[in-house]
Amino acid sequence: MSKRDYYETLGVGKGASDDELKVAYRTLAKKFHPDVNKDKTAEEKFKEINEAYQVLSDSKKRQIYDQYGHEGVGAAAQQGAQGFGGGVEGFGGDINDIFGDIFDNVFTGGSRGSRKTRAQRGEDLQVRLTVTLHDALSEIQKTIKVTHAKNCEKCSGSGAKSESSLKVCPQCKGTGSINFRQGFFSLSQTCSRCQGAGKTIEHPCENCHGHGKIKVSEPITVRIPAGVQEGTALRVTGAGQAGSQGGTSGDLYVVIHVEPDPRFERRDDDIVVEEKISITQASLGAEINVISLDGHVTLRIPPGTQTGTIFRVREKGIPHLGGRGRGDQLVKILVDVPTRLTEKQKELLKELGRTFGETEPKEKEDDSFIKKVFGK
Repeated sequence: MSKRDYYETLGVGKGASDDELKVAYRTLAKKFHPDVNKDKTAEEKFKEINEAYQVLSDSKKRQIYDQYGHEGVGAAAQQGAQGFGGGVEGFGGDINDIFGDIFDNVFTGGSRGSRKTRAQRGEDLQVRLTVTLHDALSEIQKTIKVTHAKNCEKCSGSGAKSESSLKVCPQCKGTGSINFRQGFFSLSQTCSRCQGAGKTIEHPCENCHGHGKIKVSEPITVRIPAGVQEGTALRVTGAGQAGSQGGTSGDLYVVIHVEPDPRFERRDDDIVVEEKISITQASLGAEINVISLDGHVTLRIPPGTQTGTIFRVREKGIPHLGGRGRGDQLVKILVDVPTRLTEKQKELLKELGRTFGETEPKEKEDDSFIKKVFGK
């Protein structure tokens, strides 16, 4: 069966530019790639498309095809022209350039440049740091000890005793990867001997024993912003594990634990405190001193205040994280009912009760007003 015209196969005209050929090939290759298209004829169509593009993307082969057709191409191939086998390796261009990121893993086992030694970023670390509620009132700095891996200073992270101790890996020839064919695909995987470094170490560094890194425990200063909350994660750039092959270090994440204060309850950026007052203060009104994060504040209690009443003191709470101003302090009033009364105090309360129109019970002493209210 005669072959289809290469231009017809790619759906372009004879005057198509290189860019037009590339776009047409990219579109059709994605459509008929066997890993995407499960149709039985997809693989044959893919080979046909690939063969057409191999010829037309090469200026010399295209010129031969335009003059002599398929016969001229076949004759040139027999005389030693390369790249007419229909496989991916014979493709005259960069297969990654054609397929982009979509088929990177199919053809190369990784992203572009996987055939070269790649820098690897170090791992991130996480530590927990406890601060007090008062620490959250203003920006502070704390120094913590962090154990992490750093590049060995003696060998600059190479792991070798000297530069001459680094040898090209005999297994991957310095590429860091091993390439092999599976069907008509060319695949790649990290070299198991050098772990992708492309080099082996003949004489390891005495300081790091060839690892290129050493563990150190060193102080790290952390800036803690005002208003920090429970669970806030602060990042210290580059304070994590050291990278490999020239890669950057990871980051350190400091997770904040705000220690509870028995005197204050935190609700977001507001602070809640409980304050006891006497019956007299609740009935007649008073000015009282209330504890706050800044010391003490004066609070006016109006006459007739009931237990459970909440008063708001503006701007006495926690600073807003990353913003201006502070939360408020909420003061919950608890009326303190006395548990022990003298006889005179009992008589005075009875007299007060009579002015309110209350009558004293005449039954059992246990049912008296004093017993019910004051437990006496």
